[in-house]
Amino acid sequence: MGHCLSCFKDQANVEITSTQRKKDEMTEIVTSSQVPAVMVSDYPQEEPLLHNNENSVTYKSNTIPQNANTIISIGEPCSGDVTNSQRIQKASDKQPKSFYQKLPSIPRTMSSLGSSEPRVSEFKINQLFDLYKDSLEDAILAEGIENLCNDLQLSPDDFKVLILAWKLNASQMCRFTQLEFVQGLKNMKTDSIKGIQYKLNEITSELRRDSDNFKDLYRFTFKFGLDVSTGQRILPTDIAVLLWRLVFTNNEPPVLEKWLSYLEKNTHIRGIPKDTWYMFLNFCEFVGDDLSTYDDTEAWPSLFDDFVEYENDQMNQNITKNDLKIQD
Repeated sequence: MGHCLSCFKDQANVEITSTQRKKDEMTEIVTSSQVPAVMVSDYPQEEPLLHNNENSVTYKSNTIPQNANTIISIGEPCSGDVTNSQRIQKASDKQPKSFYQKLPSIPRTMSSLGSSEPRVSEFKINQLFDLYKDSLEDAILAEGIENLCNDLQLSPDDFKVLILAWKLNASQMCRFTQLEFVQGLKNMKTDSIKGIQYKLNEITSELRRDSDNFKDLYRFTFKFGLDVSTGQRILPTDIAVLLWRLVFTNNEPPVLEKWLSYLEKNTHIRGIPKDTWYMFLNFCEFVGDDLSTYDDTEAWPSLFDDFVEYENDQMNQNITKNDLKIQD
C-alpha cells in the first residue's frame, strides 16, 4: 500500500528517536571506555597534581607539558592499557615532518661548485710535458724549452720565460724536470699553452706592483743561473750581466747600465757572490741617480766601493776636462 505524508513523518520521528537513543548510548560508552578528541590542554576531567615544576602537571603518574598543542585523532580508541605519553607519541607521529628534515644533505664536494677557479687536469699537464721532453732523458732540455717558447710565442731570452722558470721553481737553466713542470703548472692553476700565456701576462703585471714578489723573483734568479751539476756557488760575471738585464726588464734602476758597464770593462772580476747579488737590489734602492748618497762607511760589499770610486773618478775627470775647455 502507498504511504501518506503523515506516515513519512511518523517514520522520521521514530528514526530520530532511535538515533538519539543510539547517541546517548554511545556517549555513555565513550565516557566509560574512550577519550574524546580534545586538545591536550582540555584533557579529561581528572584533578591534576601540581609539582614544583610549573611547566608540567601529572595525570595519574603521566606527565604532559601544559603548553602542548598535540591533537589526539578523533575516534581513536584509548584503552586503559595505553598511557598518555603513548597517545601523545602516536599523535605526534601523524604530524608533518619539519621542512628542514626533508632537505638532502649537501656533500662536501658540492662546496667547491661556487668556486671560480678552473679545474686543472694533471693528466693534461703530463701530456704537455711529454710533448716537449727529451727523448733520452725524463726532462725538458734546451731543444724542448725552445719548442715550448715557440708555442708560447716567446723568445727564449724573454722576461716571461724567467717568470715561468721561477713559477716552476726550476733548479737550473735550460732544464725542467717532470716534477718541476707538473707541480709548477698545478700551482699556476693551468694545464694548457693558452692558460700558461694568460698566467704569465697576469704575473708580469703583478710584479710591477708587488715589490715582495719581485724580490723573490730576483733572489731566485741568482740560484737559477748557477750550474748545480758542478756545485757552482758564484755566478760567472758574464752570466750575471745577462741575468741582471733580464730580471730588470720592466723596472730598470737608473744605476744599472753604469754598473753593468763597469763589470764588463773590468775583466778581472770573475764572478758575483750571492751576497753581492742580493745587496745590489738594496744598493739600487738607497743610492741616488748620481751615487751622491752612497756612504762607504756602511757595510756594503767591497765591489760596490770600487764601483762608486770608479764612477766618482769618471765624474771628476769630466769636470776637469770641461773646466780646461772653459779656460781655453
